Amino acid sequence: MAMTKVRITVLKTTLDEELAAEYGAPGLKACPMMTAGQEFLADYAKPEGFCDETWKAVYQYVFALAHGGGDVAFYFDDWMREPGKAIVSCNDGLRPVIMKLEATDIPAELDYAPVR
Repeated sequence: MAMTKVRITVLKTTLDEELAAEYGAPGLKACPMMTAGQEFLADYAKPEGFCDETWKAVYQYVFALAHGGGDVAFYFDDWMREPGKAIVSCNDGLRPVIMKLEATDIPAELDYAPVR
């Protein structure tokens, strides 16, 4: 099975004001690294300009969609309505960024030389 790219679209940046008031640094605002509407294409590697911590939180969904996860809805059809899509967030509990992942038919290409 060939790997394909996954489109990552930033839907919104958020700030949990209640938790931020209790635990956050003074003046904490929504994530400064990502903005609503940004799009990235990903496969096996973190896209250029994508937050490292966010990648750690979402790469397993990207990996699944890149390897044919577009044929079924995640988690036995009781999470997402449409196959090939997932709504995910980064792991920042005070100011999570919400993203949509979508399987595409764009072929992924290795941009490194395998060691074997």
